[in-house]
Amino acid sequence: MDNKTAAVTMRNITKTFGPVVANDKVWLDIYRGEILALLGENGSGKTTLMNMLSGIYFPDEGEITVDGKKVVIRSPKDAFDLGIGMIHQHFKLVDVLTAAENIVLGLKEPGRLDLKAAAKRIREICDAYGFEVDPNQKIYDMSVSQKQTVEIVKVLYRGADILILDEPTAVLTPQETDKLFAVLRNMRNDGKAIVIITHKMNEVEELSDRVAILRHGQFIGDMPTKKTNAQEMTNMMVGHAVTLNINRPEPKDPKPRIEVKNLTVRSIDGILKLEDVSFTACSGEILGVAGISGCGQKELLEAIAGLQPVESGSIEYIEDDGSREPLLGKDPLSIAQMGVSLSFVPEDRLGMGLVANMDLADNMMLRSYRRGRSLFTDRKSPKALAEDVVQRLEVNTPGISTPVRRLSGGNVQKVLVGREISSAPTVLLTAYAVRGLDINSSYTIYDLINKQKEAGVAVIFVGEDLDVLLELSDRILVLCGGRVSGIVPGRGAKKREVGMMMTRLGGGKEDE
Repeated sequence: MDNKTAAVTMRNITKTFGPVVANDKVWLDIYRGEILALLGENGSGKTTLMNMLSGIYFPDEGEITVDGKKVVIRSPKDAFDLGIGMIHQHFKLVDVLTAAENIVLGLKEPGRLDLKAAAKRIREICDAYGFEVDPNQKIYDMSVSQKQTVEIVKVLYRGADILILDEPTAVLTPQETDKLFAVLRNMRNDGKAIVIITHKMNEVEELSDRVAILRHGQFIGDMPTKKTNAQEMTNMMVGHAVTLNINRPEPKDPKPRIEVKNLTVRSIDGILKLEDVSFTACSGEILGVAGISGCGQKELLEAIAGLQPVESGSIEYIEDDGSREPLLGKDPLSIAQMGVSLSFVPEDRLGMGLVANMDLADNMMLRSYRRGRSLFTDRKSPKALAEDVVQRLEVNTPGISTPVRRLSGGNVQKVLVGREISSAPTVLLTAYAVRGLDINSSYTIYDLINKQKEAGVAVIFVGEDLDVLLELSDRILVLCGGRVSGIVPGRGAKKREVGMMMTRLGGGKEDE
C-alpha cells in the first residue's frame, strides 16, 4: 500500500474521558479498494477511534487528513460531506417508516421530496452492489439483515465511499453473513474504503485484506491478513500468548434439571413470541440456544427466570431426588425462597442486569443484600467480590468505586457475568454472555461457563456466534419464529445445517 495515497490518515489521535485514555497518539491509514479489520480487546479504543472519524467524538489531539487534505470533523454531517459513513451495531432506524423514508430522512435536497426518484436511486445502488432492499417495505416488517442493509444503503445514498461497520455480523445467520461479505467485496472492488470492527477471527481471515491492532488505546501495528493468523493477531491484541481452545468436557452424570413443556408466550401487545416450546435442560450440561435475533430467545430465558408472563405451558425445576417444583407464575424472589439457586445474565445489561449509576461494589450487593441478618447492610463481601471479579476477568476500570455507566460495554458484561457466576447457581441462564467481548475475554467466559458445567450446573447458553455454540454446547436447541425447529447434538452438528434450521429451510430431529 506504500505506493498508494491513503483515503484517510489519522496521526497522533488522542482522546481521553476523565482519567481514562481511550486513544493515545494513534496512527492509522485507510485505503480505497481495501477492507481493513480493526482489532483490539475491549476498551482498546477501536470504536472511540472510529467515532472520531465519523464525527461523533472530537479528538483532544492529533490530525486527520482525507485524500491528502487536513480536515476537521466536528459532526456526522461533516463526516458525510467528506464521504465517511458509519454503520453502528445498534441500528438507527424509524420502525414505522419505509426503507426509502429512512434513507432520505434528514436530507436537505432542493425542491419537494420525491420518494419515487429516491426509490429509483436506491434500486440503482442495490443493483450495483448486490443488495436486496424493497424501498417501500416498512422497517418493522424487516429481518435484522434487511435492517442492516438499509443502514448500509443509507450511507451510500448520502455519497459515502469510506464506510465503517461496527460488529456487522453480530446477529446474522451464516447465510446472511455470506451475503453481506459478497456485497462488501463488491464495494471494495468498486474502490470503496471499508473498515470493519469485529471480534470474530474467522471472519477477519475470510474477509479482510489488512488488519490493524490497538492495545490499551495505542496502535500496535498492521499487516496484510494473508501474512498472519488468528493466533498471532490475538497475541498482539493481548500482549502475550493466548490459548484459543474451547474445551468441551463430557457431561458427568447429567440429570434433568429444568423441564419446559408446550410453552407459549405473547408480548404485551399480543405478538406471539414462543409457541409450543418443549425441551429439558440437564445438570452438568450446556444447552445452547441458536436462532436469529428476535426468535424468542429473550422471552424463553425470562420465562424460566420468572420475569416473563406465560400464556400456557409449564416450567418445572427437578431436584436430584426427582421431585418437581413448578416455576410458572413465580417471580425471581419466590423462586429463590423455594431454595432454587438460579442465575440470569440478561441481554439488556444496564436495563435489567446492572444499575448504571451505581458502582461495581454496590452492583454486586444487589445479589446479596437480602442475605444479611443484621439491621445494617454488609458492604465488605460485595466489595471483596467486586475486587475479585475485576482481577479474574481483567475488568478495565479505574477502581471498584467507578459507576458502571463509565465502563465500556465489554467491561460491563464482565462485571455482570462475574457477579452471576459467583452466586453458586444450580441453573445458569445466559443471554449473549460474550456479546461485545474481545476474543481473550470471551475465552475466559467460556472457561468459567465450562467450570459451572463441571460443577453440575445446568447451563442454558443463548449465543449469536454459531461457531462457538457448536464448539461449546453439548446439545443445541434451534429456534425459528418462536418454535423449536430441532434439537441437535453439539458434537458433530454442521454449521450450515443449523443455519438452515434457524431460517426454516431445514429441520432437525428433536431429542427423544
